[in-house]
Amino acid sequence: MVTTPLTSFGEIRTEWESLLAASPVNTLFLTPQWQEVWWESYGASSGMAGFYVRSTEGVTAVAPLAKQGDTLSFVGNQDTFDYNDFMVSPGTEGEFYHSLLHSIEEQCCKSLELYSLRESSPTLKYLPEAARSHGFKVEVEKEDVTSGIELPSTWDEYLALLNKKDRHELRRKLRRLDSANKWSFYGISEPEQVTARLGDFISLMKMSSPDKEEYMTEDRERFFYQMAERMAQQGLLKLYFMDIDGQTVATSLCFDYASSRLLYNSGYNQEFSYYSVGLLLNALCLKDAIEQGMSYFDFLRGPEPYKHHLGGQQQDLYQMVVTRS
Repeated sequence: MVTTPLTSFGEIRTEWESLLAASPVNTLFLTPQWQEVWWESYGASSGMAGFYVRSTEGVTAVAPLAKQGDTLSFVGNQDTFDYNDFMVSPGTEGEFYHSLLHSIEEQCCKSLELYSLRESSPTLKYLPEAARSHGFKVEVEKEDVTSGIELPSTWDEYLALLNKKDRHELRRKLRRLDSANKWSFYGISEPEQVTARLGDFISLMKMSSPDKEEYMTEDRERFFYQMAERMAQQGLLKLYFMDIDGQTVATSLCFDYASSRLLYNSGYNQEFSYYSVGLLLNALCLKDAIEQGMSYFDFLRGPEPYKHHLGGQQQDLYQMVVTRS
């Protein structure tokens, strides 16, 4: 087993992608492309401090880490990464977490801060015991929640999964939209189209709530443009819109990755709230995912009620801080 510093996101890209695809933590946010875009946007204030592990069987672990002062953390942050973790080949966890703890000491760091770990994360299972056995202190806290739903093969089967009240409300809202307006739902995915319409997405996102308007700073807007361009080039991005009487009133930014559709963010014109355009567009994105043969719809981070009303099953996200005792 050989541990090598990670100095770029391209040096082992093929092996990284293969390891990720076979990993229990496989997610878009851990792809080298997503991490590279984030680093180009936000990495200037950090130093790259990660590593990868190679054995006779190839790369068995990748640990993308950033260093600020005497603290190590994942590449990424909670504002732009819904999930984060280490990529470790099953069966090699013991060796990897030993290498991770050695890296903390080798880089003279006082703490390791890990955010956005899903409740099924191997890091939550293996790292606390390993760290305490090496004399570290470990604190684990609930950070947030995430929601998703296993998709059936048809829309009717999906509706049957909803509780009676939510099923009735969804059908009622769709009938109201049908009876009152000429409306359309469509998605775009070509990089040139996405770039041309991303401004509409950002405008509607800001319009939908004060929190989203506050969130969309100039820095995050630049990140969205860079991220959308890169993900569209990879064929992973779907940007959806709803128009009513020729006016664009709602939008959703989704990613299709590993047989799942991820609803990353959305927005709508509050003047059309009566027609529930935000919820209905997200429901139509889910319907389209079923028709495309997707197996999972991931509403991602946050406890927003509409996720529950559309059938999302909630899970917890955790954060872990490992410090020298």
